[in-house]
Amino acid sequence: MHITIVFASLRQGIIIEISGIGGFESGIWDAKKFKFYDLLIHTTIEIGFSPFNALFCRMSLQLNYKEIGSGPPLIILHGVFGSGDNWLTVSKLFSPFFHIYLVDQRNHGRSPKTDDFSYDLLVEDLKDFADQHGLKTFYLIGHSMGGKVAMKFASRYPERLEKVVIVDIAPRHYNPHHQEIINGLKAVDIPNITSRIEAENQMATFIPEMDVRQFLLKNLFRDGQGKFDWRINLPVLEKAVESIGSPLDPLCRISIPTLFVKGENSSYISQLDELQIPQQFSNSMIVKIPNAGHWVQAEQPQAFADAILPFFNGTK
Repeated sequence: MHITIVFASLRQGIIIEISGIGGFESGIWDAKKFKFYDLLIHTTIEIGFSPFNALFCRMSLQLNYKEIGSGPPLIILHGVFGSGDNWLTVSKLFSPFFHIYLVDQRNHGRSPKTDDFSYDLLVEDLKDFADQHGLKTFYLIGHSMGGKVAMKFASRYPERLEKVVIVDIAPRHYNPHHQEIINGLKAVDIPNITSRIEAENQMATFIPEMDVRQFLLKNLFRDGQGKFDWRINLPVLEKAVESIGSPLDPLCRISIPTLFVKGENSSYISQLDELQIPQQFSNSMIVKIPNAGHWVQAEQPQAFADAILPFFNGTK
C-alpha cells in the first residue's frame, strides 16, 4: 500500500511530503500521540496544519472525469452545482488543440461525496488529480467556484501551471447568494417524485428562471433501483454556501499569465474588480464577451473559445 504523509503550513506555503512509507496499516496519523488509527483504505493519507494551526487530515479522492482531444493538457473546473458534463459542448472547440480533462469536483457530478468541503480541499484535489495523471504542468480553466479554485491553486502551486483562464469571477469576497437555488433544490420531494417535469415544477416556486432550473436538473438521476436522487451533495453544499464566496488572500500576488473572462451582462466582475484584479494578478488581461451572462461558455461558446485560444496559443 502507498501512503503519503504531508506536514503542511498553508500560512507559510510550506509542504514537506514523505511518500512511499511501508510497514503501516492504513490510518490517520495523530501527531500528538504518534499512533495510527484504523481507517478504510485510501490511496493517500495526508495530515498537516491549517492556517490556524489546527490539525487536519485529508484523504485523496479519485475524481470522476472525461477526456477529449489531443495536445497539451488542459483541465477545466466547473462552478457550484455544476459538473464536467456542462463543458462537453464548448470543449469540442478546444479539442483539436488540447487534451482536455473535464473534472467533477468533490460533492459534484459522479465524484465522491464527502462531509468536508472547502477551497483548501478542492485545491489539493486538483493537485492530486494532476499527480495521478502525470501532469507536471498544465493549462487551467475555472468557472465561478472553479475559478476561485484556479486562483488559489495558482497561488499555492504556480510552478504547475502554464496559463490560467478565470471565467466570470473576481478574487474578492461574495456575499451568499445561492439560497433561492438551495431552497428550490430542497423543495423537490426526491423520495416521491416520478418524473423530471414534476421535479422542475416543485423547483419553480423558488427558481422562476427556466434556464437555471434546466441547468440544476442535470444533477437529477435515477439510481440502481430506479429512484431519483441528486448527484450533488446538497446538505454539504448548503453548509458551505458562505465559504464558497470567500476571497483569495489579499496578500497573494500571482504572475502566471491569466485571462479573466467576463460576461457582458453579468455583475460578477464589476468595474471596481477590473481595477483591482491587476494588483493581485500582475500578468493578467480581462476580456468581455458580448451578449453573455454568468454562464459565458454556454451562452456564447464560439466567442468564448475565440477569446481564449489566442491567449493560450500566445498570439494575444
